[in-house]
Amino acid sequence: MAKKNQTSTKRRAKQGVKTGGVIVIILILTAFIGGYVAITTYLESKKRDEERCRSKKPLSVERHRIPVKMAKIVPIQENYTAAIVPFVPREKPKPKKKTPSVATGSVSIAIIIDDMGSTLQELNTLTSLHVPLTFSVIPQLSHATQVAESAHSRGYEVMMHLPMEPKGYPQRRLEQNGLLMSLTDAEIDGQLRRYMALVPHASGANNHMGSRFTEDSSKMLPVMLLLKERHLYFLDSKTTPLSVGYSLAHEIGLKSGYRNVFLDNVQEVGAIRQQLLQTAQIARKRGYAIAIGHPHRATMEALAQTLPELQSQGFSFVKVSQVVE
Repeated sequence: MAKKNQTSTKRRAKQGVKTGGVIVIILILTAFIGGYVAITTYLESKKRDEERCRSKKPLSVERHRIPVKMAKIVPIQENYTAAIVPFVPREKPKPKKKTPSVATGSVSIAIIIDDMGSTLQELNTLTSLHVPLTFSVIPQLSHATQVAESAHSRGYEVMMHLPMEPKGYPQRRLEQNGLLMSLTDAEIDGQLRRYMALVPHASGANNHMGSRFTEDSSKMLPVMLLLKERHLYFLDSKTTPLSVGYSLAHEIGLKSGYRNVFLDNVQEVGAIRQQLLQTAQIARKRGYAIAIGHPHRATMEALAQTLPELQSQGFSFVKVSQVVE
């Protein structure tokens, strides 16, 4: 009986093992089939989405395009050379200065009469205009000291008119003892001090000729340093566009200015009048202008005719020291 029971127990154990194996296989097959179905469903869904996207009409690009203004293309000319310009940072724009109104009399004109010192008669004629002209006296002229003293005593401003070497010297005549390129710094300084003694009461100086001398910084520097020491100003006559006088003066802190118009390169009354009117136009734009003339008869006549007219229009005539900076 016991033996029969053991056999029955073994048979049931074997059947249980078989049944468990079948269940495991069924679970594996179910998982596999479920995974396969899921993957197939996902791939079919993705395929349908892609087909749906391809079937849709794309949006119009033209409708959303931002209009862009095309730059005009300029063909490069033959022999054209492009300039290579170094980069310079842009400075913050400064506010524009208001141009003074002529009606208020705030537009100024300074007129220098060069080459003074030959006679007192020239001074008498020019001072009879009763306009505050500035007289620039050449130290070597025969009546230089007398003219300077007389002009100062009448309330007019006096300048030294410094003879400086021009291009083409010595073929081009220059006053004796002028400032030459061959002079040393010490000789330039000594010559300039003698000029100061000959032209008393000078408030400043400008160059007489000097188209070569004023282009050389090494020669102009001792002149500028002595003027600064004596608290004088320098007015660059600009007998050459390459003059360093004005810029050098600013570098060392010397008061300075420069000539805007030469009045009498053509010694005719009509031509000089036109130059005076041009000076007035510059003054109207800048607030002031500086003109240079000479004691020629035509210049005196043009001044006598035109200055009262400009005064009636509101222009103020001033000394050079009032406009140099």
